[in-house]
Amino acid sequence: MTTTTDSISVWDTMDHASLRQRRFLRFLTATLVNLVVLNLFVQYLPQYVAVDAFTTTLLAAVVLQVLLKLTLVLEHRLAAFFNARRGGSAKFMRVFTAWLVLFGSKFVILEALALALGERLHFGGAFHGIVTLIAVVVAMLAVEVLLVKAYRWLG
Repeated sequence: MTTTTDSISVWDTMDHASLRQRRFLRFLTATLVNLVVLNLFVQYLPQYVAVDAFTTTLLAAVVLQVLLKLTLVLEHRLAAFFNARRGGSAKFMRVFTAWLVLFGSKFVILEALALALGERLHFGGAFHGIVTLIAVVVAMLAVEVLLVKAYRWLG
């Protein structure tokens, strides 16, 4: 029996995807979520998020995804470091460094976006746009969580 590739979708190959392929799809999905959320902010809250072109939001979505993933890697490594130690100070440092990395990273992300995209992307509002950036990132992460829950529910 001969099978043709006409009846097979590229998505039907997911059962046999390698770890690298699954990571790529997770990164792609998260980047597309970032793109949609960022563009919704641009459309509905232009006084807080301004952009010159769709391409700029695409580049910003990729930069945001890379930096958010690096932030999580750093936070998890610090967590593992402090979780391997005993005592109250280690527990405090675990919580403090998690907060510092997760909150402080938003300043790094804002500066990285400013360096990469200049005036083509602007976050306005309180504290030079940091509050808006935090709202955008929280919205992105919330949508990702909802998508993961929907995916698991389906299957």
